[in-house]
Amino acid sequence: MTILDSLRPAPGLRVLVTAGASGIGAVIARAFTEAGAHVHVCDIDRAALDRLAVQAPGITSSAADASIERDVDLVFDDVRGTLGGLDVLVSNAGIAGPTGPVESMDASLWERTVAVNLHSQFLFARRAVPMLKESQSNPCIVAMSSVAGRLGYAFRTPYASTKWAVVGLVKSLAIELGPQGVRANAILPGIVEGERINSVIAARAAATGVSADAMRDEYIRKTSLRRMVSAEDVAAMALFLCSPAARNISGQAVSVDANIEYL
Repeated sequence: MTILDSLRPAPGLRVLVTAGASGIGAVIARAFTEAGAHVHVCDIDRAALDRLAVQAPGITSSAADASIERDVDLVFDDVRGTLGGLDVLVSNAGIAGPTGPVESMDASLWERTVAVNLHSQFLFARRAVPMLKESQSNPCIVAMSSVAGRLGYAFRTPYASTKWAVVGLVKSLAIELGPQGVRANAILPGIVEGERINSVIAARAAATGVSADAMRDEYIRKTSLRRMVSAEDVAAMALFLCSPAARNISGQAVSVDANIEYL
């Protein structure tokens, strides 16, 4: 194998992508499929799953709330049936959570953010690890954190707290699973183009009393490259981390963020 060949994931990988029916997750799922992988996704949005089935009929799927243990168990029943095993877990499920000062934050919104962004990571890792230990194909976990997992983020404390926790989970899993040959890394996307960041910007603008346009400009000025990143940028990193070229990369928190300097 040449160095150039090693930059692509090996064909035939069995990949599970959580929250994979739309957004970054769907782009990652399609990228792995294009690289020759067998991909299964789960998502809470049944309409998005139906759209993905039309757009990418080779991708199998399960409807599930990633924060609910019973749903996760059913996903892995499906994975056993459709993939026959697992080489890669892309743990992508997450929500933006509430925006506002901590003293006025609804505790139930905090709890929901923790459930989706962090508890789901534990539930999927717990079920995936035994299957990954059986893999002979450079097995790995790719967990989706955020640039908010390395920087403080005022008015977004539930989101930032969970994304920091994801990094801690990944670094701990890398140590725990390394002797069995299983790698674990986190991707920290920055400002990703799309409807989700538009909603985040609008909510933060409202919370701080500025216009949405001014808030968007502020976000972009925080990046050294003065631009947002794309879902394709994030998917490319996921592919690399699961390629032979990354076989000695584990326990890392890799930013794909145009170098965000502060939040």
